[in-house]
Amino acid sequence: MTKEEKSIAIENLTAQLEGVNVIYLTDISGLNADTTTSLRRACFKAGIKLEVVKNTLLAKAMESSEINFGELPTVLKGNTSIMIADVANAPAKIIKDFRKKGLKPILKGAYITEDIYIGDENLDSLAAMKSRTEMIGEIIGLLQSPAQRVIAALQNQNKEEAAE
Repeated sequence: MTKEEKSIAIENLTAQLEGVNVIYLTDISGLNADTTTSLRRACFKAGIKLEVVKNTLLAKAMESSEINFGELPTVLKGNTSIMIADVANAPAKIIKDFRKKGLKPILKGAYITEDIYIGDENLDSLAAMKSRTEMIGEIIGLLQSPAQRVIAALQNQNKEEAAE
């Protein structure tokens, strides 16, 4: 790769990083072709972009980005794949699903809306994280609950008055 090609790749990676809030760094080395294809398909269906990247280029892209990636560049060793998503827990769920069949992918780290997670031990908590849509649904449910109780009480009172 020439110097010019590297600088273009770094610019492209930097642009990708700045346009998203959910980035997972994983190790998918050692997966056979069929498993890798299945992983790519699952990611595509879930709206996750999966790409194998060079550590040095990704580190330079993170450095030149306006986003503070904290300690995340320290995990850029060995083979690295980047998963970019809109839903915070979607990549973690895909990783957990694939881990039922084998030891990989391994979570190296994640960046989720300014929060940094380092290490595979964070996988369960990331998978359990609620998506924005799920949180909004829960809040709406909580807000509706008292109103529904008031309406039910009023309806019962009206029935009792009608029965008298």
